[in-house]
Amino acid sequence: MSTTTPKVSETIRAANADGRAALVIYLPAGYPDMETSQECLEAAVEGGADVLEVGFPYSDPLMDGPVIQAANQVALDAGYTPVDDVAMCDRLTAVVDAPVLAMTYFNIAWHYGGVERLDGFAEDCARAGLSGVILPDLPAIEGGPWQATADRMGLETVFLTSPASTDERIGAVADRTTGFVYATSTMGVTGVRESLSDRAAPLVDRIRSVTDKPVCVGIGVSTAEHAREVAGFADGVIVGSAAVRAATEGGPKAVRKLVESLAKGVREADRG
Repeated sequence: MSTTTPKVSETIRAANADGRAALVIYLPAGYPDMETSQECLEAAVEGGADVLEVGFPYSDPLMDGPVIQAANQVALDAGYTPVDDVAMCDRLTAVVDAPVLAMTYFNIAWHYGGVERLDGFAEDCARAGLSGVILPDLPAIEGGPWQATADRMGLETVFLTSPASTDERIGAVADRTTGFVYATSTMGVTGVRESLSDRAAPLVDRIRSVTDKPVCVGIGVSTAEHAREVAGFADGVIVGSAAVRAATEGGPKAVRKLVESLAKGVREADRG
């Protein structure tokens, strides 16, 4: 366990310096319950995850596909709130060395604790040992108020790009992101897919033409073969729906087994 909050960007670069991409695993808080969700996240680190993304369930998600939506609904139906999610993260960061990001939507951050301001959310995230936050519905060009608050609290902010992003948007994301640039491999919501989009690698090239910040690819990565392919051209590989499906089918043991397989794929990648 680290005595200081680890930086996501530094963790990814350390993996790259070791000759491999970083492995980022997403799982939602409170699914199927708070205790088990924490155990699944711990199992992901034991299996080889370098970075964790903890989803804070939201009733009106824009990015989440059916697998994650269904898991989030279980947590919402159980009555878990973002305050509960932060409390779980506080317990989690006390026992894992990997940096932990919160991933949710701007409305959660704004209304956190029943108060319409961003400071409370950022303060509690920092106090819980979180390394940063991903708000996928917050455009980089409109993220100034949040980023000023996050920077003040020592939180990294991750912004997203997609294959449809204009050069202007990619430039704005590259300028403003402080953890890594999240490159979505395809348009649409998250989900387990049979094959990867052929638009991911060109998007990574476009991003790298304007920044040397880490670039991580997500959406649709679900197997060791996918992870191996993405790890060949990206700085990090993000897996979400497949990890949630593993949690559904077999709990922490299944999550660890999946992540071990993904980590093996990442290590076997040809990075040129």
